[in-house]
Amino acid sequence: MTPNAAGPLTSGARHTVLIVEDDPGIRALLASALSAAAYAVIPVGSGQEAMFEAGRSRPDLIVMDVMLPDTDGFTLTRELRALGVYTPLLFLTARTEVEDRIVGLSSGADDYVTKPFHIQEVLLRIRAILRRGSAPASVWGTGTELRYADLTLDEGTRDVRRADRPLKLSPTEFRLLACLMARPERVMEKTEILRIVWQYDFAGDTRIVDTYVKNLRRKIDGVPPALIHTVRGVGYCLRLPRPETGKAAR
Repeated sequence: MTPNAAGPLTSGARHTVLIVEDDPGIRALLASALSAAAYAVIPVGSGQEAMFEAGRSRPDLIVMDVMLPDTDGFTLTRELRALGVYTPLLFLTARTEVEDRIVGLSSGADDYVTKPFHIQEVLLRIRAILRRGSAPASVWGTGTELRYADLTLDEGTRDVRRADRPLKLSPTEFRLLACLMARPERVMEKTEILRIVWQYDFAGDTRIVDTYVKNLRRKIDGVPPALIHTVRGVGYCLRLPRPETGKAAR
């Protein structure tokens, strides 16, 4: 996790990042790298401090360790969201199991980086989160309302419905679904989804796509027929089940 020169990543001017990390060495590394990239940095070491600073300082982004001395990042994120704090959030986690990542993303996080991490990747993820957070809704689709089968998505109101039942999606889940709905019945490669939804301008870890799709399926495909399908070794596709089989590989 040795920091590299920030180079072209010095794009953080006017953005404030709250770092929540109890390890002093990692906290100092993150603070140093982010400061060098022109971000204003607020480093804290506990969940209690994070709650205070999130409300007082209103940072533009939070970088949070999952394991904290007085709570865990998942619980803290849910508490922040319940209080109406929707600041974009990047998890740092040593947990690599898919279910752990789903819990973290379901709690309201926007992205995650697994430990041990490369500081350049953290900087790229931060830049991508801030960039897509300021992008207009039309980036994620081709119109104000998208429809496929009994699924509707309104880019203006951020309303999503399946069989006229309202669905609650996180901002990233919304962008992912809009990406698929804007290209129905087309197989989308994971790297293409990363570029469009996460706006990664590097070879990102495609496991985050798998994690988000799995979580999105739980919400979208709770009623038949299943609409989000896996094309093994390639990516994902939004389509109705094929008539000849009635289903597709998931």
